[in-house]
Amino acid sequence: MGPLAVTDQTFQSFSFGTQVRKSPYSDAALRWGAQGFSVYNHMYIPRDFGDPVQNFWNLVNDAILCDVAVERQVEITGPDAAKFTQFLSCRDLSKCEVGQCKYVLITDQDGGIINDPILLKLGENHFWLSIADSDVLLWAKGVAACAGMDVQITEPDVSPLQLQGPKSRDILRAAFGDAPAELRYYRFMEYDWHGVPLVISRTGWSSELGYEIFLRDGAHGDALWEHIMAVGTPMGLKPGHTSAIRRIEAAMLSYHADMTLANNPFEMGMDRLVDLDMDADFVSKTALTRIKAEGVAQKFVGMVIDGPPLTGANDENWPVVAGGEQVGQINSAIHSPRLDQNIALAMVGADHAADGTQLKVEMMGATRSATVVPKPFFDPKKAIAAKG
Repeated sequence: MGPLAVTDQTFQSFSFGTQVRKSPYSDAALRWGAQGFSVYNHMYIPRDFGDPVQNFWNLVNDAILCDVAVERQVEITGPDAAKFTQFLSCRDLSKCEVGQCKYVLITDQDGGIINDPILLKLGENHFWLSIADSDVLLWAKGVAACAGMDVQITEPDVSPLQLQGPKSRDILRAAFGDAPAELRYYRFMEYDWHGVPLVISRTGWSSELGYEIFLRDGAHGDALWEHIMAVGTPMGLKPGHTSAIRRIEAAMLSYHADMTLANNPFEMGMDRLVDLDMDADFVSKTALTRIKAEGVAQKFVGMVIDGPPLTGANDENWPVVAGGEQVGQINSAIHSPRLDQNIALAMVGADHAADGTQLKVEMMGATRSATVVPKPFFDPKKAIAAKG
């Protein structure tokens, strides 16, 4: 497969105007077969390269390259950057090393989840928050205005690509040499690509072996995409998009779909990302201390839904019912061709959250039986992403 003969004018059929930004890779994605886009962090993201099931198999069997420039970076620098970054997050960052990534939660004064970014520590007082779909830049600036700390908060010219799948290491090695390919899980390095500055990390939103390549000069987006595809295509690389099938198999959370500001870490089962005993203060410390003591009324669970394969992902929250009353909702649901099951992530009342609980799901004019099951649905220890 090679790039298609498509001009920039084609993008007009997707455009909402200048209020939604193209990425440095949008034109390249079009040339390589993107058929549809969504909006994420006020930017276009390719969501359709044809059959989503084939995209899933491309990911888990070979490798895909995804435009994820929508994962904007909130850059925090200044003499108090480390203290301020900790103030935003309920996870203890005191042992985070330069060159290390951490999955963190940004929580508000009521314990609500604002975002679940990957943090990259570029220096002792230099951090990036690689964010999901919410306005962390504005939140951080608002907190900084009242925190009395000496920090600068900006959105730098940084645009990530995701190279994910079992062949990603060999492709990365061919594209950029040995050092990036040997990165440990959740580590990163700065890299000079013929004078173009990159950050390459051993991370990604797929739960497969994978890397993210953060371009630090958007003018070179087209060249970077074409370089990776030229090197990778003979090795099985395909252009693609983040896979809903794989991320639900892995129980990876999608902000706005699986959690919102109304949710707290404890009902999401993310206790490991909360450290109430650390000496450092953080915005949600008082609220989360109270929530932990009181307990939660609902819990985030995995479910298997009976019946024929679902066609595509759900585009609304389906009611979850027990004894004729709604006790929760399906947040994300899809059919996994690998597991041959309809799998879902749901929020249900705490009394109905135990593994093995039998429930009903009302969906598309029909009612189906469902069972609460452990999550993730596949590779529960995430050995695939962490191997090597």
